[in-house]
Amino acid sequence: MSEPQPIYLSDYRPPAYRVTHTELTFDLDPAATRVKARLHVERHPDREAGAPLELDGEQLALKAIAIDGQPLGEDEYALTERGLRVERVPARFLLDTEVEIAPEDNTALEGLYQSNGMYCTQCEAEGFRRITFYPDRPDVMATFSTTVIGDAGREPVLLSNGNPVERGELPGGRHFVTWEDPHPKPCYLFALVAGDLKKVEDGFTTAGGRDVTLQIWVEEENLGKTDHAMASLKRAMRWDEETYGREYDLDLFMIVAVNDFNMGAMENKGLNIFNSAAVLTHPDTATDAAFQRVEGIVAHEYFHNWSGNRVTCRDWFQLSLKEGFTVFRDQCFSADTNSAPVKRIEEVSFFRTAQFAEDAGPTAHPVRPDHYIEIGNFYTLTIYEKGAEIVRMLRNLVGWDAFRRGSDRYFERFDGQAVTIEDFVACMAEASGRDLSQFLRWYDQAGTPEIDAHGEYDYANGVYRLVLRQRTPATPGQPDKRPLHIPIRLGLVGTKTGRDLPLTLDGEALGTDGVIHLHEEEQEFVFTEVAEAPVPSLARNFSAPVKLHFPYSREDLAFLQTHDSDGFNRWDAGQRLALLALDDLIAAHRNGVEKVMDGRVVEAFRALLAAEPDDKAVLAEMLTLPSEAYIAEQQPLVDVDAIHAARQFVKQSLALALRDDFLRVYEANRREAPYAPEPEQIGERSLKNVALSYLMSIEDEEGIELARRQFEADHNMTDVRAALTLLVHSSRDDLADPALRAFGEKWAHDPLVMDQWFSIQVSRPQSDALERVKFLMDHPAFSLTNPNKVRALIGAFAQNRINFHRADGEGYRLLADVVIELNRLNPEIAARLVTPLTRWQRFDETRQDLMKGELERIRGEALSPNLYEVIEKALA
Repeated sequence: MSEPQPIYLSDYRPPAYRVTHTELTFDLDPAATRVKARLHVERHPDREAGAPLELDGEQLALKAIAIDGQPLGEDEYALTERGLRVERVPARFLLDTEVEIAPEDNTALEGLYQSNGMYCTQCEAEGFRRITFYPDRPDVMATFSTTVIGDAGREPVLLSNGNPVERGELPGGRHFVTWEDPHPKPCYLFALVAGDLKKVEDGFTTAGGRDVTLQIWVEEENLGKTDHAMASLKRAMRWDEETYGREYDLDLFMIVAVNDFNMGAMENKGLNIFNSAAVLTHPDTATDAAFQRVEGIVAHEYFHNWSGNRVTCRDWFQLSLKEGFTVFRDQCFSADTNSAPVKRIEEVSFFRTAQFAEDAGPTAHPVRPDHYIEIGNFYTLTIYEKGAEIVRMLRNLVGWDAFRRGSDRYFERFDGQAVTIEDFVACMAEASGRDLSQFLRWYDQAGTPEIDAHGEYDYANGVYRLVLRQRTPATPGQPDKRPLHIPIRLGLVGTKTGRDLPLTLDGEALGTDGVIHLHEEEQEFVFTEVAEAPVPSLARNFSAPVKLHFPYSREDLAFLQTHDSDGFNRWDAGQRLALLALDDLIAAHRNGVEKVMDGRVVEAFRALLAAEPDDKAVLAEMLTLPSEAYIAEQQPLVDVDAIHAARQFVKQSLALALRDDFLRVYEANRREAPYAPEPEQIGERSLKNVALSYLMSIEDEEGIELARRQFEADHNMTDVRAALTLLVHSSRDDLADPALRAFGEKWAHDPLVMDQWFSIQVSRPQSDALERVKFLMDHPAFSLTNPNKVRALIGAFAQNRINFHRADGEGYRLLADVVIELNRLNPEIAARLVTPLTRWQRFDETRQDLMKGELERIRGEALSPNLYEVIEKALA
């Protein structure tokens, strides 16, 4: 393949021609689907006359082409590496094309493909060019009319965007349905599904009094797994009306569950296509986490109807315009529906582990990149999660009322348009009266900002001085960084009273919980009338996506863990306290000296276990130690073995010291009531299973018996999976093997449950994990062409740090072998799967060499643009 070339934001120009209306006809066949397209085309008023018509197209066999009904001769058009080019066209015309494609051969799962005999599409970001010749870019918005023709027996259900307007029978046992979508949309939002599906139907009445039909389409055996998704959809629709004033705009809203899907779900206008793992739930087969994930994803895709569909991106560099805003919206919805502190803890715990690592790695990029080779590589945590944190900062900075006014202005001003991040921020600036020009740097500057903080209390004058210094490390292509506008939410907790003290800054009373604004590289904030020596509680609720360094003593952290009024910072103080103890133990392991447990951590946990919690799910989070991945992110050089040994030592020490407390907590949270994915029950199960995990860490006989009984009771998948994981991750095969066998035999018919079975086995800390991966790759339930299976088996193993990073490099070799094979089958999944190898610079010299060797071996293959871009950055 020729070396892929980058695309630059600075080169953006509007399209020479735009499409105002698109008429499509699909005659479905697994090996030879015929696609007829009639495009109503007109020259863009801002582009020069006489420009050639250039359309994107990949893997299309052109069968016919005509302009205004006149067929074109072979000398009147050219098939290019990119697609189709016609040199001379009128200012306005009809373009008719007919192409042939082979859905059954499409293992990349982009464009039109087959999943378990069902036809489905994935067009974001650039999949539509695999369906027909078209200007495949988000700033070309057209209304669509789609006719789908299929076999009435094999494909009784034929779905597309919008509303059905005509259906009928055809000769040869075939039939058709025509759909019309009246709202202009870019082609990435086009969708088609055809197959033998069954529906669950409900209804929703909008605030304006309009009735909307809601449908979830699934394979027949999954009809009993849709109740939670439907209820989540209705809650999301009502929440969006009440919170943002946004009503749904069609008569029909459909969701389809698909087994083979690269992503979680896709917000196609009126026809959302979901990975089955993101829509199907039942207490017997899905955990609490899965129920909450489905609720969040259903809401996310529905919210896109406005933040992404009605108002979309001008170009793919603006991707976070829709994704960051919509992630923020779904986070707020989930916080309102469930435990808000736990939701925030989960978000930030994941963000600081995974997105911070992305920012520190070779593929670091701004939330709005300035160039890319393959846009599929930029569906990243930076675009989504960091983008959401920027929107959250913006909300905190201007206040909710101004933020709501700004969002109303944004939706109303740009309805039906493709716009930029500047357009969004400008609406917020107008609504709030604030100058947000410096704030825009968050979108264009890569890397994680770090804040060094220092505080000093003047007893004589009752003054507390807080000095903040910001810096952002160099990232690829951006060696020099400019100061950002960083809003920091904080409180001062009095050391005598244990309560938040009133904040007075520059004569202005901020209450007991205020926001200060860091604009410069260094600023001093002087708080007056501070009645007692405080401990600062900084960046409350993770008010900015930064690394904040303050010289807290261990006593300070224990104090904040007990007294801080901010639930997130109370949890964070406990995490910091545990990290300090872990640092000592990592050093002890590395130096071969005796490990000694920090008694302050034990006493902090003892106090937590003795308290009566307001929210049991929060307590479960506070009792959970930092993950090995997060601990590694805090180390200058990752010592895999020392981190694993230190964390195990802390967990076992806590279990030994507090065994009776953990037993008491477990028994106090056992419930025989019918399962419900409600906050109170979820909190109880979380707390009970955390307590059980401590008991199993020392393989306490009573704990083992509790785990066995919980597994065998089979009350719900949350408890069954927790118990199975603890039994399989124990050192005793006599516990692991019978449980695995029983679970595998029971759920062999359910693909999603078998994904859990795969992940549990290959994430065990025992040294046989790699051999289990190799064995399970030949299991009948595994398929390398199914992204869920790949993530469940290979992806889960790559997160098993102690075994993936084996000193002999065999974990690296296995991953590279799979990536090379996937490069030929599904380049998008290959490019995502290779990520652990790209972080080679964080490890010791031996592992660095082994990881680089595998990257070099991958580079020696004929690479897709997706994988080429990632590998070249990793080895640069």
